[in-house]
Formats: sequence, C-alpha cells, structure tokens
Amino acid sequence: MEPPLPWRKTATPVRSSAPLFQQAIGAFSIFRPTYRTLTADRPAFVWTGDLSTMSSIEKIALFIDGSNLHATSKALGFDIDYRRLLGEFQSRGVLLRAFYYTTLIENQEYSSIRPLIDWLDYNGYTVVTKLTKEFVDATTGRRKVKGSMDVDLAVSAMELAKHVDQIVLFSGDGDFRSLVEALQRRGVRVTVVSTLSTQPPMVADDLRRQADVFIDLAELRQKVGRDPVDRPGSREMRQSPQFLARGAINRGDPVE
Repeated sequence: MEPPLPWRKTATPVRSSAPLFQQAIGAFSIFRPTYRTLTADRPAFVWTGDLSTMSSIEKIALFIDGSNLHATSKALGFDIDYRRLLGEFQSRGVLLRAFYYTTLIENQEYSSIRPLIDWLDYNGYTVVTKLTKEFVDATTGRRKVKGSMDVDLAVSAMELAKHVDQIVLFSGDGDFRSLVEALQRRGVRVTVVSTLSTQPPMVADDLRRQADVFIDLAELRQKVGRDPVDRPGSREMRQSPQFLARGAINRGDPVE
C-alpha cells in the first residue's frame, strides 16, 4: 500500500460554527459598504471602497424633477449644463435612461422652457411633459398653476426598478420619500441630489434621511454647472452625446 501523500495529512477541513451563508458573506466582505451614524449633516451611506470599481458595474437611471432642479440651481447661483450632467453620470456606470419631467401651461403661446425641452428631447433625455392650467386663487387673488409630475415620475421609477441598480433622483421634494422607500424594498439604491447649502435647505429632511446617498448639488457645480458664456442652443446644440438613446423600456424587454 502506498504511503499517503504529504498534503493528505492536512486535508481535514476546518469547520466553522458559523452558518454557511455567513461564511459566504464574510468571503466577500471587501465589497461591503460602511454605514455611519445618521446625523443632521451626514448622509446615511458612505462607500469606503474603490468608487470606480463600484460604479463601473452599476446600471443607473436619472429621474429629474425639472422645476425643482431649476429652482435649486438658481438658488445656488448657477445653471445646469445638461450635456455635462449626462457625461458625469455616464462616467459613473452604465447609464440606461435619463428622464426629465416638467409641466407646460396650457394655451400658452410661448414657453420659455420650450427651447430647453426641445434640446433635451434630441440629446439623450426622455422628456415627459404634462399640460397644466393656470388659474386665479379666489382667496388670495394670485395666479397659480394646477398640475404636478410627481405621480408620473413615481410610476416610471417603479416600472424601471427591476432593470437598474441605482436611481438618481434630482429633487428635494419630501413627497418622494415614500417612493424612495418603495424602491429600496425592491433592492434599488437611491441617490438624492439637492442642496443643504441654501436657507432654508431645498431638500426635505425626511427625503434626505431616507436616501441611501445624498449629494449636495453645490458639490457638483464644477462638474455639471454651465459656463456663464454658454447659452442654450450654442455648444450644446452642436455636440450631441452618443452614449444614450431615447425611448422607453417596456416590461419584459431585455436590458443589457
């Protein structure tokens, strides 16, 4: 009979008292995000690994509350360069869709937002608009607009949830807190982009606390802000991003 090979002497496996699934999780602990204590000036999620490695494998969708983002950037004193905004988030992962939601006043002959909408519609964004009605409040005498895109945005986000790893929501509206929570239950990581840098802050506190990641728009100014010499219809009109196609994702469609 042949003598046992040397490696066989130590071939007895070392058994752990921990359940098998815990051992498996421990093997991949290098990919585990670190959570910090939630405070008034600190987001709930902080990634301590290699950001480029994390983002390169993520499928991302942008959901932009047009009027809210416009008000936020104006409060911070700059305009958004939507071409640069697409480029910034395309560099962070696989950008599947970029939705822009806004309302238009019914029967208005000219809308100042129309040139922007037309440019977005032909340059990588999926633009969703709704006609609203302008009326005079009988109690205050002020002109008001009736209409909101909140439900439309929420429905689209829920439909897209199974296709993406991360949704980036450009809004500070607290009404979206329940949407963020529902997306998280479906395994989607939600990033909220707004600002705490204004007085009062443009982001609702409960929305910021619900988000996995909060990005202050002020910190993105150098990356997505428009140069003061630029005007809509100049450089943006001549340079169309090639990495994003317009269109809708239907249930059951394969997404690569």
